[in-house]
Amino acid sequence: MYACAAATGGTATGEPGSPPGDGGAGGNDGFSGTGAGTTTTVEDDGGIQIDTDADSGDPPLEPDSACAAAAEEATATALPVDIIWMVDNSSSMATSVQQVRLGLNAFANLIAAKSLDYRVIMLSLRGKTQQGNLHPICIPQPLAGDDNCGNSPRFFHSNMNIYSTQPLEQFLGTLAQTNGYQLGQQRGGEPWASQLRPEATKTIVVVTDDNARLSATQFENFPGGQNPYNSLTLPPGILHPSWNGLFNDYVFSALYGWGSDNDPSERCHFPDASQPASSGPTYTTLVNSRHGVRAKICDGQAAWQPFFDAVAQAVIQTAQLSCNVTIPTPSSGTIDPTKVNVAFSDGDTQTVLNHVPNAAACGTGASWYYDDPVNPTQVILCPQACDDAQLSIGPGKTGKIEVLFGCATIIE
Repeated sequence: MYACAAATGGTATGEPGSPPGDGGAGGNDGFSGTGAGTTTTVEDDGGIQIDTDADSGDPPLEPDSACAAAAEEATATALPVDIIWMVDNSSSMATSVQQVRLGLNAFANLIAAKSLDYRVIMLSLRGKTQQGNLHPICIPQPLAGDDNCGNSPRFFHSNMNIYSTQPLEQFLGTLAQTNGYQLGQQRGGEPWASQLRPEATKTIVVVTDDNARLSATQFENFPGGQNPYNSLTLPPGILHPSWNGLFNDYVFSALYGWGSDNDPSERCHFPDASQPASSGPTYTTLVNSRHGVRAKICDGQAAWQPFFDAVAQAVIQTAQLSCNVTIPTPSSGTIDPTKVNVAFSDGDTQTVLNHVPNAAACGTGASWYYDDPVNPTQVILCPQACDDAQLSIGPGKTGKIEVLFGCATIIE
């Protein structure tokens, strides 16, 4: 998600006598739509040509010679993204564990380069050397806090042995610290739920050569209770209402044993013609339904850099905007709440949003309201306006939010 801070923009002046346009339904660019607002086009001389719905009867920005709207741009700044990695520690995972160790710092750097406030959470056996037939992982500095796999402000490692067919069970159990998944228990690890930030978007990444016993539906919607596959206890699935939306809109990515774009039961082949334990059909379901990315474990070292890059890009692309926009200080130094407007702009097109009195009045329109109608400090985008903004505003996108001062507020 993205919060907004002010930066000085230009001045837009209404051009008297501009003819009304046709209005009508807008496209899918997130900036126009039937009744959603007023579209204006910035002209070369700095003015704006106003195109308003002929049926509305409400002229935008009071287009007369007495009205001049000073535009202040709201600049997108980063809010959190949490990325949870689960790495299978079974005897066949030596190469994959090594690749995660070698590549996770570079992965974090890709996300940091976009000024995203990120946190990486690792769920896997921690250690530098092989433990019997298990392959632990030790993430090096600078992501780790020290040379002994320690935690840091951007990294937390919960030490647990990830069983090849049980990553999804262990994710849920250790998240809630239910019976059988607590620190010191065979499938348990340090509590890590407190590392998740409620406002952060969530990405889950699994690395394994097997399939999960728990189905995709159970992972998301299990009601809670006894684990269907043993006597341990699992909490509700991650999309259950009891989690209060913590994992809403999460993304799921994985590197696993799939071998075909069309047949989820087909396993890939390693260079020596051997195959992984499973094609991971549960992970295919989750990757497809949660808009993630995947790579084949059989491709070895060649798979890893593209996979790290693709997961990082997915994290960046799924970052969203905050619906709360701080009102910048106008050039006049004072805010007249009756003369503030909010607009989305992209290139030469500007869409001015309608104002509504409060959240209850939002309806289905692309509108906004004040946090405090008497002494406002923020404009809050209604759900439809916030959804529209996600399409064109943020890192790598050309759109922006503007707060316009000086013209009578357009009221829905």
